[in-house]
Amino acid sequence: MKCYTYEELSVGQSAAFMRAITSEMMQQFRAVSGDNNPLHTCVEFAQTRGFRDRVVYGMLTASLYSCFAGEYIPGENCLLQSVHSDFLHPVFIGDVLCVEGKVAEKNDSVRQVVIKAVIRNQNGKKVSKARIEAGVL
Repeated sequence: MKCYTYEELSVGQSAAFMRAITSEMMQQFRAVSGDNNPLHTCVEFAQTRGFRDRVVYGMLTASLYSCFAGEYIPGENCLLQSVHSDFLHPVFIGDVLCVEGKVAEKNDSVRQVVIKAVIRNQNGKKVSKARIEAGVL
């Protein structure tokens, strides 16, 4: 885990990490969220809707933005204030996602950083993008 102070952060600073999506993650997210939509839980249902497999919960994918802010930039001193995420393409179990983010702005009056982030799958396809606002304690 990184532990940047506000002063140590700079516009353009970036980080990235990778995460494989597993069926266990889907089960855990389902248990926590209570979302039992068959698009996420039933292969046959998802296939009848044109998908090759169950679709990973969008919010499971977006939760990786929380990991980015809390572990990488700004890291330990992060107070996540907002995440605006767009889901561009479906994610499937077994996909390996690369989460990349860059500091786009620093707001000195409130000690906040704005991070532009994207998530790409193992084929380089952008599956999500986000604007993250984080206070730096």
